[in-house]
Amino acid sequence: MKTNKPTTKIIAGKYRGKVLELPSLDVTRSSKSRLKESLFNVLQFDIIDKIFIESFAGSGSIGLEAISRDAKRAYFVELDRSSYRILTKNCNALEPNKCQTMLGDTFIQTPSILESLKNSSDELILYLDPPFDFRDGMEEVYNKSFEIIENIENDNIYIIVMEHESSITIPKTLGKFSLNKTKKFGKSSLSYFSYTEV
Repeated sequence: MKTNKPTTKIIAGKYRGKVLELPSLDVTRSSKSRLKESLFNVLQFDIIDKIFIESFAGSGSIGLEAISRDAKRAYFVELDRSSYRILTKNCNALEPNKCQTMLGDTFIQTPSILESLKNSSDELILYLDPPFDFRDGMEEVYNKSFEIIENIENDNIYIIVMEHESSITIPKTLGKFSLNKTKKFGKSSLSYFSYTEV
């Protein structure tokens, strides 16, 4: 008997309607379509020709949505091996030459990607979606995610978006960045950061 694998679809752009496979929901939490739609309504055409970095990528559905909407390139970081296999499969089904996938620890890989793009003339969009902290070993995940933002030295960040548990208190400033707004979608929220105006 065939089991139904969880899937999601690309909402808009040149790959609209393309089906992406999702990892087991025991391992990752898929970004709800309402939340994803809201994110891309905020970003709209600003995504064109930007470099999109999706940390804690899971299936890569956010970064691949960005590729569908003409982001120049996307970087994906995922630690879980089975999720990573699905991520690479999804990238290969869409536009592999615009996708760079990394199997590894976001807290090591993301700063390394940012460092490698520090002198790039391209603007970057960083999307962080840390696992909700109810899983073992995840207690520090938010503080460590805040530290990633706090330690960014790049001057070419367009915007930073963090998907997080709605009950979490998000700092108003992190390093060079200030919280612009937080939008709530039930248990999940999106918080947007940009450079602090001097």
